[in-house]
Amino acid sequence: MQAKTGDWLVVKGPATEQGLITEVRSSDGSPPYVVRWLETGRVAMVFPGPDAVVVTADEQKVADERSRSRVAAVQAAIAHHTVGT
Repeated sequence: MQAKTGDWLVVKGPATEQGLITEVRSSDGSPPYVVRWLETGRVAMVFPGPDAVVVTADEQKVADERSRSRVAAVQAAIAHHTVGT
């Protein structure tokens, strides 16, 4: 696993956790990482397990845009349905 500051760590499980990597403690990008968890704001040093993936800032931006687009499409469909009834 390789990461750089500004990448995101995503831990997939019963509840997906996501955090911003604020520091990489090795020179080659391998763990441990210092992560600020999105949901709690807690900062912790993390040695990610096999259920974790690193997502680059660019990949996260694309995913966020795709999610916003889906939400907008659903809202438009609901608004159209509500007006039509």
